[in-house]
Amino acid sequence: MTAQTPRPPWWKNTRGEWFVVFQTFLFALIAFGPGWIDARPDLPDGWRAAALVAGLALGAVGLLLALAGLWWLGDNLSALPHPKDDATLVESGPYRVVRHPIYSGLIVGAFGWALMNTSLLTLVYAAILLAFFDVKSRREERWLARKFPDYAAYQARVAKLIPLIY
Repeated sequence: MTAQTPRPPWWKNTRGEWFVVFQTFLFALIAFGPGWIDARPDLPDGWRAAALVAGLALGAVGLLLALAGLWWLGDNLSALPHPKDDATLVESGPYRVVRHPIYSGLIVGAFGWALMNTSLLTLVYAAILLAFFDVKSRREERWLARKFPDYAAYQARVAKLIPLIY
């Protein structure tokens, strides 16, 4: 039996623990934001209905993308952005279209939620989530590039967060 080196405490952020803490805070803002401050524009009923339909569509697409990303990761899944020690590089399924489908799905879902609620404040929170996931994915990709020699070629081939765009 070999002794394992103990991991540093979570608050030292060696595997991206603070990203998860901040991400949880952002999810709470997005989920409960529409009820805190009523920053909803006064839209005609037709526009409000269109926003609801568009929001539901975005929410469904985001949910499917995030769930597909979770499914395809399989045993590689971790709450932390640092890859597991025994992780393998996944390039199939939704990972053929975007390098971070879970993040992409959550972003799309957040914008859909903002539209469903016609909440300007939630729209701002969704934009902050997009910026946050961009920063988090940069850090995660440095770790992935260090772990997987083929990651640079994968980065060159596949968009980061928005298929075919970014």
